Amino acid sequence: MNTFIALLRGINVGGHKKVPMAELRELLSNSGFENVQTYIQSGNVILESSEDNTQKIEDIIQKAIIDHFGFEVSILVRTRQELQSVFDNCPFTEEKKINSYFMILHTIPATNLIKSVSHISYPKEEFVITDACIYFYCSIGYGKVKFNGNFFERKLKTPATTRNYKTMVKLLSLSEDL
Repeated sequence: MNTFIALLRGINVGGHKKVPMAELRELLSNSGFENVQTYIQSGNVILESSEDNTQKIEDIIQKAIIDHFGFEVSILVRTRQELQSVFDNCPFTEEKKINSYFMILHTIPATNLIKSVSHISYPKEEFVITDACIYFYCSIGYGKVKFNGNFFERKLKTPATTRNYKTMVKLLSLSEDL
């Protein structure tokens, strides 16, 4: 069995796209996944599967959610090793890393699109774009930033989902136990 982390985007926010975690765990268990765990209400799922193709896993989860809840959710699945690599490769100092956000990218952005945003800067906000992630640090709190997931998705033309340092640490810890 392979261990995966599924990151669901935009659920349980402001009363929209409500997905109770107990119901999601049962749904995914009934969809053929094993040892399904969730972490907080924002769509973090750790699971095991004999399937090794992350796109197929995304498709299975997507179909199950549409069939059961009646709406579509953006889903990004990574192996534990891929998520660990994203975490370990954070270019910021440890002090900044603890206060950083990890915008996990669904696809590798085109070089010309990366260049088009690389020159943009705002005070107290820093970012580094790699093939797998946008590492983002801000000293003013995420709710007050100019750079956010929507900004980067629009500019880089790829879906992304953001997790903070604490969530990344917890997901890696939970997935290590499987």
